Amino acid sequence: MTTLHDMRIAILVHDLFEQAELASPKQALEAAGATTAVIAPKAGSVTGLHHDTKADKFKVDLVLDYARADDFHGLVLPGGVFNADALRMVPAAQAFVKAFEQAQKPIAVICHGPWLMVSAGLVRGRTLTSWPSLQDDIRNAGGTWVDQEVATDRNWVSSRKPDDLPAFNRTFIELLAQHAHA
Repeated sequence: MTTLHDMRIAILVHDLFEQAELASPKQALEAAGATTAVIAPKAGSVTGLHHDTKADKFKVDLVLDYARADDFHGLVLPGGVFNADALRMVPAAQAFVKAFEQAQKPIAVICHGPWLMVSAGLVRGRTLTSWPSLQDDIRNAGGTWVDQEVATDRNWVSSRKPDDLPAFNRTFIELLAQHAHA
């Protein structure tokens, strides 16, 4: 089993994210030995969704304004339409993801999560997957969209939907382990 001891992973969300896309990677990363931190624009808690039904609340570990990419080894961007649409409009979220990209740290993005990457201007020249309705956004931003369970492109791992989470988690953990030994 791959171990990620001493690695700290940021999970950036806004309210109304797809719960499985936060909970499953968080659990897999922690099982591999990493420490995770839920980061959001506001303190307190954020609410997950199971498709369009409100689900559980998750404690916010760190407010986005105080988060620094230098303090983390990787980043997870869960999806969910409401979450991704709100997060892409937050300048601090765009700056946060740009800092991970500039440092070439591993980034895992799923479902509607790539909207933030599009808004941050990071998709040009990249190959990734997402929820199918984002394919025009990705192509119009200069990226290549593929319809597959998981896509990797340098320091990025992307997947389409909750059904892809086992492959998404496994691939991201492998990428983090490679970066830890680089």
